[in-house]
Amino acid sequence: MPGEKFVGREVCATCHAQKNRLQSHTAMAHALGTAAGNNVLRSHPRLTFRAGPYSYEISSNGQQSYYRVTDGKETITEPILYVFGNAHVAQTYVLRRKDKLYEGRLSYYSGIDGLDWTIGDAQDPPPSLEEAFGRDISGDEARNCFSCHGTAAVVNNQLQLDRLVPGVNCEACHGPGGKHAEAMLSGTGREDRYIFNPKKLDPDTLSQEFCGACHRSANTVGMMPDLGGLNNVRFQPYRLSNSRGHNPNDERLACTACHDPHADLKQDDVSYDSKCTTCHKPRDKTVTSAGNQSNQSTAKVVPSSAVGKSCPVANERCVTCHMPKVELAGAHFKFTDHRIRITRPGEPYPF
Repeated sequence: MPGEKFVGREVCATCHAQKNRLQSHTAMAHALGTAAGNNVLRSHPRLTFRAGPYSYEISSNGQQSYYRVTDGKETITEPILYVFGNAHVAQTYVLRRKDKLYEGRLSYYSGIDGLDWTIGDAQDPPPSLEEAFGRDISGDEARNCFSCHGTAAVVNNQLQLDRLVPGVNCEACHGPGGKHAEAMLSGTGREDRYIFNPKKLDPDTLSQEFCGACHRSANTVGMMPDLGGLNNVRFQPYRLSNSRGHNPNDERLACTACHDPHADLKQDDVSYDSKCTTCHKPRDKTVTSAGNQSNQSTAKVVPSSAVGKSCPVANERCVTCHMPKVELAGAHFKFTDHRIRITRPGEPYPF
């Protein structure tokens, strides 16, 4: 936003201490960093990979890490400038060569505790050493990468890495906080003055345009060749929009209905059951002391607005059946498919 001042999470914490403390430990807050102090690089002083004629090595010594590729005759070595991803699934390395930014052809994957091709790249050796080194992301792609993984890096539609705040912090979602902080600390402003609150957006706009700006909306995926193929399982807003029988304007289906952006992602399946039962009344079932089922339900009262059908199978771990985990080749990870549906064995992946 032109002319607006970013102040940093420390200033936001003056009034929002608890949310700041929680958010600072999330994966989003660590979506981008530098090589210095990176846990993966620090604990893996030497990572190697070989494909065809090319040998790769990522070596770290102290605060600096280097990305190296050779074909046995020539070698390209550059320092790692930025690390994208907190390694819950993977992390990818961004380098600079000849005044251009490059995405490294290799990424680290937690599932194999090692290197493999970066998602989206061809799964075979590139035709030249320069292409084996990395992919040129200068221009629009770099702006998109840094604006989604970091804070304050883009000003007047120009990438300004000297202003970059690593990770998705308060002002990445709420906008520059200079005027807001000044108004609030002086006691002259309302709580919503000079700041953006995504919560006020309607559910579809929140999911598709706001969250979807980085996590990929239905419109964005619709412009991809073959809808992005199986890779689109990573694009939750798109997948959610294709959930049959679910109203995108229902606030119970917005991204924030299940996920608190100020807290880290919950990993246990059971924790999402209460979200499902805001729409779907639990099946009547109670167990007597003798272990027999009765017809009387002791389940919590569900609001009258919950009109969805009860599940005839179970009351627990709903997402294991209705939001299956999908193995994405090359990612060494199973992603939760946000296209809510009844899944059946052998059923093909619905694009």
